[in-house]
Amino acid sequence: MSTTNNAPVSTAPPRETIRAWLEEADRVLIAAGAGLSAAAGYDYGDTERFRELFPALYRLGLRSRYLLGVPLPTDMMWGYWAVHIDDIRYDPEPNPLYRKLRELVGHRDHWVMTSNVDALFARNGFEADRIFTPQGDYGRLQCAVPCSRDTWPSRPFLDAILASYDRDTGRVTDPALPCCPRCGADIFPNVRVGPEFVDDAHLPAGRRLVQWLDDAPTDSTLLVLEIGAGFNTPGVIRHPTENLVRQTPRARLVRINPAHPDVPSDLGERALSVPLGGDRLLDGLEP
Repeated sequence: MSTTNNAPVSTAPPRETIRAWLEEADRVLIAAGAGLSAAAGYDYGDTERFRELFPALYRLGLRSRYLLGVPLPTDMMWGYWAVHIDDIRYDPEPNPLYRKLRELVGHRDHWVMTSNVDALFARNGFEADRIFTPQGDYGRLQCAVPCSRDTWPSRPFLDAILASYDRDTGRVTDPALPCCPRCGADIFPNVRVGPEFVDDAHLPAGRRLVQWLDDAPTDSTLLVLEIGAGFNTPGVIRHPTENLVRQTPRARLVRINPAHPDVPSDLGERALSVPLGGDRLLDGLEP
């Protein structure tokens, strides 16, 4: 088992090292967690944004999207999901932070692996067929049972819900709440919350990513830029990136995380700990 380097890290952003490693890299893997989207303005813990979007839930004592594991009446829960997904997944405006990241990668051969389900990479210039989202995508819905391996675009369902959503009460007034078109059961966003998750649509990208890694010439250099991946689901991003670098002799890891920047000590000088948010670091890394 690897050990973690808990030595103090510099508070100064090591931008020169990152620039040098980027210049030397033949390939780049961006590995992103919730911290990147939070730095980009989509913070599930943002109380003020929660109060703005969900005044009825705020009056009930809820304070952030992270707390929405509490049971709610079906009409309120679908009101929440419709507003939340519309805000997180379908905001039409370009995101400056993700655009900066795309510019930083430039023309280098690259892939993205992210636990985020908001499609912000694909919406901001990254190639959709080079993005692996093992946790799912708010852009699709599935049967909650599930009765099949099918998933469906969420946009038409959300539009219908939002048309009958009462912001003051937080409820959907149309009694015809969405249900599975095959069996009539409840439906749910196509995201990993339990064994019911239908991952079929996402697995092909994972296989293409593995093939991309396997096909790398033995003398090529891989740079893994891990941004905002903490310990909520470390088995999705954080631990796999460590193991990838550990098993790839010419690979380097840059871990960008304001709260958990520590890197495994066995990676030595092939790992760089950056105790900053992605927004603060990328502001000074424009090409």
